[in-house]
Amino acid sequence: MKEVVLQQAEAQRRAVPRNAMVACKLAFIDCKLPGSDQKENYSIIGAGVTQSKDQVVNLTEPHGFSLGAAAMPPGVTNNLHLHFTAEVFMIYSGRWLFRWGVGGQGGEIEGGPGDVLSIPTWIFRGFSNVGEDKGWIFTALGGDDTGGIIWHPEVLKAAAGHGLFLGHDNSLIESAPGQTPAGPLVEPLSPPDLAALPRYDAQAMRARLHRGADLDWSSEALLGASQGCALAPAIGYGLSEDRRQRAPMLDPHGFSIDWLRLEKGASTGRHLMHGKLVLLVFEGAVEIVLNKPGQAFTIRLEEQGAYSIAADAWREIRQAGDRRALVALVASGDARKRLVWDADAMRDAESLGITLDPGGYLSERRLLPQTAFGVGFAD
Repeated sequence: MKEVVLQQAEAQRRAVPRNAMVACKLAFIDCKLPGSDQKENYSIIGAGVTQSKDQVVNLTEPHGFSLGAAAMPPGVTNNLHLHFTAEVFMIYSGRWLFRWGVGGQGGEIEGGPGDVLSIPTWIFRGFSNVGEDKGWIFTALGGDDTGGIIWHPEVLKAAAGHGLFLGHDNSLIESAPGQTPAGPLVEPLSPPDLAALPRYDAQAMRARLHRGADLDWSSEALLGASQGCALAPAIGYGLSEDRRQRAPMLDPHGFSIDWLRLEKGASTGRHLMHGKLVLLVFEGAVEIVLNKPGQAFTIRLEEQGAYSIAADAWREIRQAGDRRALVALVASGDARKRLVWDADAMRDAESLGITLDPGGYLSERRLLPQTAFGVGFAD
């Protein structure tokens, strides 16, 4: 079995606390437009779709997806644009109004803290902070190379009036207002092109919004979990070992998202995963114990921070501090993730009469024949 032993300095580099995230206020072509000039864009893992050469990217290592964030004061708008790969919004704070379609005429839907919204590719989307306080959204984008974005023709027209243009490589070009820079520029989509774009009605989009209040929590989703540890799937075939659980959105995104809830003193138990996993802390704090005993050390991650766990590294995620922890787990790939549990976790489960069946789901040991034992076991 492949196993990675992490060195502490390298492991610490994979932590992105909130105070290490650097805002770019001129990341997109609409950032000088009235009502949009107070946007902040963050690239946490991968550059995402930023159009600024000055954007700070915390982790450039390929993960198979990109993670970023947007922060906006009340009343500020992110203008209409479309993506070629998946875009998922995970709302940390604020009240947000999302609109979609050509001219934003497809419909509107509102979301708040804990809600997850996946907007389909090749349709225009924009959003506004309609709350009373500054809001923050984490964003997950499919692929290491997103291909950039296409702006709505009206946005390109308005930006040109403020001296902002896009080159053919999707880079942001500034000029004096009223002056068009030399060289090939991005041309707006034509009316026939706009008419040919996919359409989604309000019912179809509502099915892609998963409310935090509607999460399907299971305390039997991880074999090694202690009491007070629960998992809820949000997007894709994630980490759950509870056969009854099913994410509300299963179409391909290039990643999966699960919610992890840890009450005081709770833990996931020690395991490894063959793909990369990123933690986003929405509430409380966690300690991530890396490597096996004898080589283990702990990374603490506070609220609003991110941490990338390397593939094939042993890890245990524990609640820390005085509050319960709520964490979004973003894992690479569309396939279901099969966890490998260490020997202690397997033995503890077996002492309770629980094991993993050959499909990798929790089962009562007494129901399985002898030929089914040992699945998921690591010495």
